[in-house]
Amino acid sequence: MGDFNLTSLVFSIVGGLGLFIFGIKVMGDGLQKAAGQKMRDILSHLTNNRIIGTGLGALVTSVVQSSSATTVMVVGFVNAGLMTLVQAIPIIFGANIGTTITAQLIAFKLTDYALPIIGVGAAMHLFGKRKKTKQMGEAILGFGVLFLGLSIMSSGVKPLGNSPIIKESFTRFSHNPFLGILVGTIATAIVQSSSVTTGIVLALASIGLLDINGALPIVLGTNIGTCVTAMLASIGTNLSAKRAAASHVMFNVFGTMIAIILLPIYRLLVLQSSADLMRQIANFHTIFNVVNTAIFIGFTAFFARFVEKIVPGKEITVERGPKYLAKNLLNTPSIAIDAARKEILRTLGFAKEMVENSTKAFYERNRKELQKVVAREDMIDELQEAITDYLVKITEREITEKEASMIPSLIHTINDIERIADHAVNIAELAERRIDYGLKFSKQAYEEAKRVDSIIKEMINDSTTAFQNNDKNLAKSVLNKEKRVNNLVIEYRGTHVDRLSKGICKHTSSVVFIDLLMNFEKIGDHLTNIAQATLGKLQWNSDDVW
Repeated sequence: MGDFNLTSLVFSIVGGLGLFIFGIKVMGDGLQKAAGQKMRDILSHLTNNRIIGTGLGALVTSVVQSSSATTVMVVGFVNAGLMTLVQAIPIIFGANIGTTITAQLIAFKLTDYALPIIGVGAAMHLFGKRKKTKQMGEAILGFGVLFLGLSIMSSGVKPLGNSPIIKESFTRFSHNPFLGILVGTIATAIVQSSSVTTGIVLALASIGLLDINGALPIVLGTNIGTCVTAMLASIGTNLSAKRAAASHVMFNVFGTMIAIILLPIYRLLVLQSSADLMRQIANFHTIFNVVNTAIFIGFTAFFARFVEKIVPGKEITVERGPKYLAKNLLNTPSIAIDAARKEILRTLGFAKEMVENSTKAFYERNRKELQKVVAREDMIDELQEAITDYLVKITEREITEKEASMIPSLIHTINDIERIADHAVNIAELAERRIDYGLKFSKQAYEEAKRVDSIIKEMINDSTTAFQNNDKNLAKSVLNKEKRVNNLVIEYRGTHVDRLSKGICKHTSSVVFIDLLMNFEKIGDHLTNIAQATLGKLQWNSDDVW
């Protein structure tokens, strides 16, 4: 089998592969920090043009260095109602093209320059003054580590190229493409990155263990294996998000089936594209995904309907955006203000649901409830912006003194509702922390939290009814309940410190419990503001005395 040290071989493979994966992660993290938020913003404001969608999917994936990350992002957008399935599918197509950029970079064979690249990246990251410089330095550092890992891995396995037994084992991939597809699928599912598996294929090809016939099926398998991450991300999401993840699987499975039939043509194309084996493999990865996209892009709507058949069910959709804010009503300010009140009341209902979902997630350790909170957050932010803009436009019309005096209170009310939603998100994050770390609470702490929570729920109901009916007595009851909440929070902080000193509660749980009480108290404060607005500036009947 040749002269080689088994320990050295294992260390080279494990260490080299570790550096390679770490390098891809660091490079992706650096690029995401530098441009990731812009990429998310671009995706979330996507147009209905499928060509643009495909291009954006490729662009975002080339930046974040992971088709899985892009697809997970898209699943999240679909789950939140920011994107339809038909809009999501072209992005997923494009993501598969974008992920081939890593293989193209590896094929440049920059292993000899890995160390200077690391040096430049480290210097930029450590000594850069600007944030962008540090982030790009991190990306360059990851790029260099990627090639260093590839170099170590390739050097370590090079002696295996002299072994007839090992060579024979890899030759099987050339004779049995289905075996290669299976290996590529399993390997990618394990490491959750087609870029990593393709990098390994390129490393093996560079030392002669894989020829073009053996490499192509494995690369096909990586495209199927990379779907696992998106499928995992769709667990607990709504039906549309599950369909978005399923479309990723269908696209790659159908594309692979077509590629098996066209494999001789693909082989001929890549052999003519370059004389270098590594470049041929990288080109195949790109050509395969470009051809797939070209085939399916014209049938996006049909593809969406097919996925809906595969993943059946009726989706419960959340109506996004304002419902009552008609522009034509602005010419009649009194009716427009009434419309704004209805929209504010609707938004308050969504905030109430968020509080209920987040507390349920906390008490029951229910991750599905967390998804509902996330889906509502962006929607309430959109409504706040739309309502505020609408109220400002009303002030630009000829309005009475009474109508003018109502606008500031309404603006403050919608702002308070948005803050209630923010605190519901905070509680959801506490719930997630409790689930992730298995935090436990004493029976007394649990009962105290529930007691405060129940008063907060009463305050939400009373504030809603008081706002809707301009009920001052009910608004006054909200103020009284807020005092009870404040007193209970002070009392329960004291009893909790006592439990902590006696060792009944753990410190990790203590922080979460105190934060929970604080968020309840803040929600109570904002509900009080809404009640005070009802008592003061929200007189609605014409016979009210000012």
